[in-house]
Amino acid sequence: MEARRSKSKGANSETARDINRSLVLSAIRTSQPVSRADLARQIGLQRSTVSLIVGQLMNERWVVEGGLAQLPRGRKPRLLTLDVERAAIIGVNVMPHRTTMVVADLNSKFLSQESFDTPEDPAALTSTLASRIARLRREQPGTTFEEIGVSMAGRVDRFTQKLVFAPNLGWRDVDVKGPLEAATGLPVSVENAANACALAEVWSGPFAGVQDLIAVTVSEGIGTGIIANGQLVRGTTGAAGEFGHFCMNPEGPACNCGSRGCWEVYASNTAAVRAYNEGAPAGSKFPVRKRKTQRVASVSEFSDLLSLAERGDVQAGEVLERMGWYLGLGLVVLVNGLSPSIVTIVGEVTRAWSRIGPIVQKIIADRVHSHSQTRIIPTNDILQPRLRGTVALVLQKHFQPTLFS
Repeated sequence: MEARRSKSKGANSETARDINRSLVLSAIRTSQPVSRADLARQIGLQRSTVSLIVGQLMNERWVVEGGLAQLPRGRKPRLLTLDVERAAIIGVNVMPHRTTMVVADLNSKFLSQESFDTPEDPAALTSTLASRIARLRREQPGTTFEEIGVSMAGRVDRFTQKLVFAPNLGWRDVDVKGPLEAATGLPVSVENAANACALAEVWSGPFAGVQDLIAVTVSEGIGTGIIANGQLVRGTTGAAGEFGHFCMNPEGPACNCGSRGCWEVYASNTAAVRAYNEGAPAGSKFPVRKRKTQRVASVSEFSDLLSLAERGDVQAGEVLERMGWYLGLGLVVLVNGLSPSIVTIVGEVTRAWSRIGPIVQKIIADRVHSHSQTRIIPTNDILQPRLRGTVALVLQKHFQPTLFS
């Protein structure tokens, strides 16, 4: 489907059916409960066409009939809603150390969630996911699992959906989609994690419908998912948006991608942890104050660094400020180059936004000269944007396929 949509061609009957199906699904989602007659009026399709599509959606368990509409006279029509009781989506977020799996209904509400350590071997990951999904299906025999959405921190080929390269996982040319589909019998969609986060932001919540948005994911590395003019920017192969690997300093620290001085070796969680353990923030441009106290101990997790800063550790605070400074420098490139309406920041770093945010905003104010009105907004990590992205990845294919053009 993706390969077909990427080529310019005139509309045919199959394309028209796909568009009409998506229009009906989207209208049900936004107007539920809604009658067939109201759907036909909203969309501008013939009632017979709407009824045919609704019948197909009911057979596929996307839609269900509910109560009767209350009308002053005449026959009371049945109202339609998404089938949240019997249909569900499985979302999987794969990160270097932890993989999380969620089951969500068609309204994106999380029904269950579980996590496990990410195996070093991709085949072991597929096997573990297949086993856990099989257990879920045994435990919920009345639920129809429609599809699996998988987000991964790495470059994903837009046509084959194979993972091309994930520096922080150490994986190259990995096929998760094929083996997982074979093991589960379910369709699988694989996407770059930052792209999935961007899709989630424009799918629901306060930014629903925004036409120009960039999601910046900050974790072991840095990823960027770009929505421009209402569409996800993929590039010719799907590698568009790899701003985490633009070079800030060709003589800087080595990056897992094989280059040096990438944005993420200065502004990622990994960079901050390394800087703390080395006894001083990485880089040389941000001023370092003389410290009156020594660091408490080495840290292994970024969350430990955040906790130290919250408890008043001076060096931990300086490391976070340095991280914010470099994060801001990278954001300047995005804002000057693309001028989006909104940039959302995704990751644990948002816990320290009261410290980091003002540094980022000052750099933006000082260095952006494009008269951009871009807002830099931290996403609440409690809302689990990466997992919401895995669900949005599946749902938007059916409800709003133009985003994937």
